[in-house]
Amino acid sequence: MELKVVFKKNVVLIGLILSVLLLTIAGFNYPGGSPNNTNSIGYSFTENYISNLLEYKALNGLDNDYRLFAVFGVVLMGLTSGLAFVRLSLKVDLKKFSVVFKYLGLLLIFLSSLITIPSLHDLMVTLSSIVTLLILFYVTILLIKSRLILFKYISVLFLICFYGACYMYFTKTGLEYLPLMQKIIHVLEIIWILGLEYFTVKDDFEHIKN
Repeated sequence: MELKVVFKKNVVLIGLILSVLLLTIAGFNYPGGSPNNTNSIGYSFTENYISNLLEYKALNGLDNDYRLFAVFGVVLMGLTSGLAFVRLSLKVDLKKFSVVFKYLGLLLIFLSSLITIPSLHDLMVTLSSIVTLLILFYVTILLIKSRLILFKYISVLFLICFYGACYMYFTKTGLEYLPLMQKIIHVLEIIWILGLEYFTVKDDFEHIKN
């Protein structure tokens, strides 16, 4: 029974750790090739996208035998992130925030389960980016109204980086830097989500009236 309680309390942390571990394994075993150099060896942190790990064949033409590790890693990342927002909604009594966190979090979980299907990938990336931007915007507004000073700065930084990456992706601007930006955003997201999960309580938001 105690193990069940520990798991329930730390399910977000466990999910994120497993996700990063699975993606790391997939990355270390990626045959090679990047959008800029199909002849490169292995996975490049600054030149390859995470989505390259989801392909049946690497960009150099070899079979990507560790694709399933990346698939489960990406799906788990989305499921865990969505769950974190649903759990955050339980700490906020204001309906205009809690409803957004809860239902957009559930929607993010649904979209994440489809994002690894090659034929749906681009569409799911677009939809999940929109959903994440909406959640991030609302969480940032909530944090600005709170007394959580450090979280205000982290959230604003995350918001700026995410908007910047979306601009790069949809306008095809500075794409050579986008793979690195993608990794930076995921690191910020993990820090942000774990911060909200472990270092915020219901009392932090009770004074917010509107």
